Amino acid sequence: MVKAVIFDMDGLMFDTERLWDTLWEPACKELGLPLPPDMAKFQAGGRGLAGDNLRRHVAQYIPGDPQKVLDKVWQLADERFAQGVPCKPGLKELLSTLEDLGMPRIVASSSPRNMIEMNLQTSGTARYFHDVVSGTEVARSKPAPDTFLLAAEKLHTDPKDCLVLEDSFNGVRAGRAAGCVTVMVPDLMQPTDEIRALYTCCCKDLLEVRDLLLAGKL
Repeated sequence: MVKAVIFDMDGLMFDTERLWDTLWEPACKELGLPLPPDMAKFQAGGRGLAGDNLRRHVAQYIPGDPQKVLDKVWQLADERFAQGVPCKPGLKELLSTLEDLGMPRIVASSSPRNMIEMNLQTSGTARYFHDVVSGTEVARSKPAPDTFLLAAEKLHTDPKDCLVLEDSFNGVRAGRAAGCVTVMVPDLMQPTDEIRALYTCCCKDLLEVRDLLLAGKL
């Protein structure tokens, strides 16, 4: 059985991926920039990215300085997420069970630390977590394993004994690369053959994750 749990945030804990998708258009409009011609491909390819990986991705689709675009998106996100974010089904039940089991918990997200902490506070879930890791704290963001390796280090747990919960393809790739037990809980994207070969299992929601843990199957 795993000894600690590492949570992704957007799309896994909170129903925020759809909110992120709505921010690119107003950000580009305020900056006087055109939208990517293929928004669906742009949005899907950017999920789970941070740092240089995200800047390179934005630069491929939107002209100008990618950091200015990201700064505007994060500004809009701060304003929107401060109103509160909806929890994904089963989140609080899973967290309560992990607390009862005494299993260490950490958030490891590509989002900036201030946004992670704000979402945890407004959702009432901050008390369940021992620490957080943001995408700005590591040299390489997902799909590289650095985010999850740092999370395991902060939990003083071997990566192979950590359960990574992810909704994105890049997150699953990172969990596998880190050597963690990796479970996908799909949000906006269903797993492909490549992703199925990487994860330990796929759950329809976090309640199913809880049930597998209680049954000793993870």
